[in-house]
Amino acid sequence: MSDEQREHGRDASASTGDSRTAQYPVPSYAGAAGPAHAQDAGQQAPPADPSGQYGPPQGPVGGFFPPPPGHFQGPPTATLPPRPRKQRGMGTVVAAALLAGLVGGGAGFGGAYALLDRPAGTTLSSAPQGSSSVNAAPGTVTAAAQTVLPSTVDIRATLPQGEAEGSGIILSAGGDILTNNHVVAGSRQLTVTLQDGSEHPATVVGTSPSYDIAVIRLQGATGLTPATLGDSNSLQVGQPVVAIGSPRGLTGTVTTGIVSAQNRTVTVQGEDGQAVVYNGLQTDAPINQGNSGGPLVNLDGQVVGINSAIETTGQNSGSIGLGFAIPVDQAKRVAQEIMSTGTATKPVLGVQGSIAGNSDNGAQIAAVQPGSPAEAAGLRAGDVVTQVGDAPVADFADLMARVGAHAPGEQVALTVGNGGAERTVNVTLGSQPDQAATTSPSGGNRTPFGGQNPFGNPFGGGN
Repeated sequence: MSDEQREHGRDASASTGDSRTAQYPVPSYAGAAGPAHAQDAGQQAPPADPSGQYGPPQGPVGGFFPPPPGHFQGPPTATLPPRPRKQRGMGTVVAAALLAGLVGGGAGFGGAYALLDRPAGTTLSSAPQGSSSVNAAPGTVTAAAQTVLPSTVDIRATLPQGEAEGSGIILSAGGDILTNNHVVAGSRQLTVTLQDGSEHPATVVGTSPSYDIAVIRLQGATGLTPATLGDSNSLQVGQPVVAIGSPRGLTGTVTTGIVSAQNRTVTVQGEDGQAVVYNGLQTDAPINQGNSGGPLVNLDGQVVGINSAIETTGQNSGSIGLGFAIPVDQAKRVAQEIMSTGTATKPVLGVQGSIAGNSDNGAQIAAVQPGSPAEAAGLRAGDVVTQVGDAPVADFADLMARVGAHAPGEQVALTVGNGGAERTVNVTLGSQPDQAATTSPSGGNRTPFGGQNPFGNPFGGGN
């Protein structure tokens, strides 16, 4: 069995319900690779729903989209395979966490994690922290690496049937660490290794399944060097970036590339086999299994993204220059909520829809949930959303990703058509606890990639 199979815990040949996956491989989390004795669970993902329609809302009205009934292969963008440590079907896009000896699934998110007591009032800062060890010329890859390496950690998670490895970013001197949810999901024990080689046990503070974000806290650690969090909204395509993490267990590995694209709709298979969608950054900086949760930084050493997934060409291949990161502006909001309250929230629009029959001309709304922000703003069934703010929307998965990029309570401008002239609809997004990943509508097969996604349904439903 290949490293990538161990990473995903699923048979690489399993069908995902997308006839194009043979042509267009599915992206996956940048996760960890495991030893040769690891076994493949071979569990199949649920078949795609032929109707491509959402089912009725599950749970209270609101949230992102209602959870779809089947597996969905995302829009014409990027899709990632199952999370590295869950026993689900695998595509050729892998999460960036490294799995060793995994033969079964881990515990769910829910109450499996203890909420840590932490000093009140800690706020994530974007102010430069400085580093006495930086002696390279400013604005170089060397300087960026010297700045952020002391703030990057290696994370090993003990699972019921094996071990996974990923990366993390120091948020506070007292030991708060930002990483991917899929790095710590189902873990029985977490061990964090700092740059100086010291090891510390850690406990999960809280998770955000929809954004694939988790915050953990080290025990017995003080005086750590927090990373400087930058501004992902100010990034430009072509801008140099540096990725740091533990690919294949090689801690402190530095790779470099550029921002290849922004507003990339990334879909990855979630914990329940559904496809989850998020608005990601694309980079050609080499990212491999073990990079999950590590920083993507600009040349000033400021974190601009959290490495999460890659696309590969085959079961044994690594980076092919298609890596995906969670924009730091999204991760910062979620991490701050977790550090303050132990929980996170996600935005609510309150619409239902389908990607079946879409032709890259926008996201058609099939139904508007009563009492939702969408209804209050005047959205109607049959409306086609073509833009969220300045970001284009080609289909329903794009709409999910674009809305998910905004915060609860934020007002967003939707460009909407309905057989006539376009109009602008201003919607104030609602809020919902992020207790389960938001998933995408089923039945689509237009995404040239496939995979898993760290975000949840940016529109409505019971998740």
